[in-house]
Amino acid sequence: MAEHRQARPRSSTTTRTRRSSAPDPVHAAHRASQLLEGLISHCVEGVSAVRREEEGWCVDVDVLEVARIPDTTSLLATYEVELDREGDLVGYRRVRRYRRGSADE
Repeated sequence: MAEHRQARPRSSTTTRTRRSSAPDPVHAAHRASQLLEGLISHCVEGVSAVRREEEGWCVDVDVLEVARIPDTTSLLATYEVELDREGDLVGYRRVRRYRRGSADE
């Protein structure tokens, strides 16, 4: 007969760590986007950079700040989001604001 093992309940610390951990660039980018969108209430357009830092991750997240018609005149911004090793927010700041249709200088 097969043995049946009862699953051990996870502690809240284990659950929180697994839910928020950012072990690789993909998870860090996703986590940073979610956290920033919840804080500033602007729609995330994408991620333009992910860097591994000594203490975690630094992610550049692009957001739509002011929607305009035509769309090429909408205002976007790039935010630098810092995450610790577990994927928790350390800080964020806006580093650039630009029109969608403008080219990088």
